Amino acid sequence: MSGSSSPSRKSRMASASNVMYTNAVYWPNHRVYNGDTPGALNYGCINRVYYAFANVTADGGVFLSDEWADAKAPCDGVKGALGSLMHLKQRYPHLQVVLSIGGGGSTETFPVVASNTILRDNFARSARGLVEASGLDGIDILTGPVVWEYPSTPEQGADFLALLAAIRIHLPEDRYLLTAALPAAKPLLQNIDMRRSAEYLDVVNLIAYDFFGPWTPRSGHHAQLYAMNKDEPSGSAGVQYLMTSGVPGKKILLGIPLFGRSFLHVNGPGHKNRGSGGEDGSFEYNTLPRRGVKEQVDKRACAAQCVGGDGGFITYDNPETVKMKATFCKQKGLGGLYYWSAPSDAKDSKRSLITAGFRTLHSS
Repeated sequence: MSGSSSPSRKSRMASASNVMYTNAVYWPNHRVYNGDTPGALNYGCINRVYYAFANVTADGGVFLSDEWADAKAPCDGVKGALGSLMHLKQRYPHLQVVLSIGGGGSTETFPVVASNTILRDNFARSARGLVEASGLDGIDILTGPVVWEYPSTPEQGADFLALLAAIRIHLPEDRYLLTAALPAAKPLLQNIDMRRSAEYLDVVNLIAYDFFGPWTPRSGHHAQLYAMNKDEPSGSAGVQYLMTSGVPGKKILLGIPLFGRSFLHVNGPGHKNRGSGGEDGSFEYNTLPRRGVKEQVDKRACAAQCVGGDGGFITYDNPETVKMKATFCKQKGLGGLYYWSAPSDAKDSKRSLITAGFRTLHSS
């Protein structure tokens, strides 16, 4: 990294630490092929973008996953979606851009790399090289069903911690962000020493959605803040587990899905799963509620839904539930919210979840 870029990154990190709440978004590079661009977002409501994804090779190397989308496609008057974000950073001094490492191509590679000392060091060195070359503010380790399938054993949890430690050697905390997206389900989180992980991580992005979907035997609110039955996962339970495990509230961002999960031939949660509509069982938020179907809010669970039409029972978040979740964040002293993924938000500010979250987080 050149000497001239170091002070600007330090000042950006310093200014970011003064932000009361984070309102972050994920931006997947494949959305370029849908005609979406980072420049379409409202950066008056966003102070961090996680650019997804970079992949991992068998030897621990980190590389951008789509050269065309990342660096060549015409995008907001520059080349590539990542190029657009670097340009936007100059226009919006408060904006951080973090490279999210994961994606389907890394599912089998991640656990192998994390389990080997040399490969962990390769990973950390390679990640720093990519961050420096691109002018990024840090990296995000995305675990999840389509990525690592979580640290699924205590051994993998220990490997995850060792990987964080290796990264911090090459990406020191005074100059770079290190975050990780982790599931809100206790059986998966308990494989990781969260107290020690929080010593390395600036932020835990809590995946507080996908609790129910095509893979579950019954229908349910997929992003419920509160569970109706004690054996169900929920956002609040995930937050409670992290905080009692030693993760400071300010280091937790609560995840908001910009998509709904569909269950056909049922009218609510708790029914036998009889199939799903939409694309792979989901609908983008900006297509909800479905045409001719009334939207409702379950205030006990803190979940929106619509029933009928081509989606059956669709469970999702709307502005009302996001306001409730943002209020929860403030009450619990959390760091803020993040959204998966930005291009699926409503263009209308009255329906925009990103806008609803930002306004509530920063209201008195």
